[in-house]
Amino acid sequence: MLALLLAASLRVLQPFLVSAAWAVVIVVTGWPTMLALQQRLGGRRWAAITVLMLGLLVLLVLPVMAAVGAAVANAGEIAERIKQLGTLDLPAPPAWVAGLPVIGERLVALWQQVAAAGIEGLLARLAPYAGAVTRAFIARAGDIGFILVEIGLALGFAAMLFAQGEDAARSAARFGRRLAGRTGSDAVDLAMRAIRGVAIGVGGTAVLQSVLAGLGLAAAGVPFAALLTAVIFVSCIAQLGTPVVMLPAVIYVYWTGETGWGTALLVWSIIIGTADNVVRPLLIQRGVDLPFWMVFTGVVGGLIAFGLVGLFVGPVVLAVVGMLAERWLSGRRTGGADARPPGTD
Repeated sequence: MLALLLAASLRVLQPFLVSAAWAVVIVVTGWPTMLALQQRLGGRRWAAITVLMLGLLVLLVLPVMAAVGAAVANAGEIAERIKQLGTLDLPAPPAWVAGLPVIGERLVALWQQVAAAGIEGLLARLAPYAGAVTRAFIARAGDIGFILVEIGLALGFAAMLFAQGEDAARSAARFGRRLAGRTGSDAVDLAMRAIRGVAIGVGGTAVLQSVLAGLGLAAAGVPFAALLTAVIFVSCIAQLGTPVVMLPAVIYVYWTGETGWGTALLVWSIIIGTADNVVRPLLIQRGVDLPFWMVFTGVVGGLIAFGLVGLFVGPVVLAVVGMLAERWLSGRRTGGADARPPGTD
């Protein structure tokens, strides 16, 4: 009977689980900031929560609004740049391209075909794929409203958790103790630290990658570098990475005849595009004392298995399982003498 009730409860709560998970991430990560704001605002928690929620809205919306606003403001110049592409000729491939192992000759042949066809030929080749991409985008456009609803629910749940944070923390610790004694309580604490570490790692990596990518775009003379930097930041937060912007930028620089700058930007793009696989786990490791391999596999595996929220789920699960396994191997029985019987809290 109890199992049926639990299954029914999970079924009812299923539409809200993702938003609730993001709310927990927001609260665990932002709790020190909320306490600092509360102290500065004379101990008024509601005021601190309001300021923090507004700040989160700005953080989530401002990069998108800045990118859209810049695109609208420079629509005429963007259109003119696109027209100019039709008058440009792709230069000969650099000598080092032919020397690349395995793919060098194929790249040179492809480069020469594209240069001979010109921009019109390239667009003709891409037309069938563009149709498929457009249809896929339209099919996904309906999800935008759902995503906005999820963001609103996550912020609403986060505000409620901020208001009752101490009670929620005590309940989580008590739940852990009921399950596995002191080990369960320690597992809850480790999970909270892992969540905070992942949030710092994801945010810090996105800022670092977008800034470095923006500097590269500006140095290579790519137009609208500030606009593209904002797009890269949003893309990195969404775990789409820098290639969404950097690859077209490299193609543009090559097409304008700046082979040297194009090659430099290509190398720079590869460096910053792959750096997140190392930088993110290192930043996460600074927030929580876990082995590098555990953080790396948790982040990558969680992202593949659960999507964006898996960035947090993966390291937390591996951290808790690792701690339980370590204590079991060291002879500390889960729920041993320090476990408290029900009703003693």
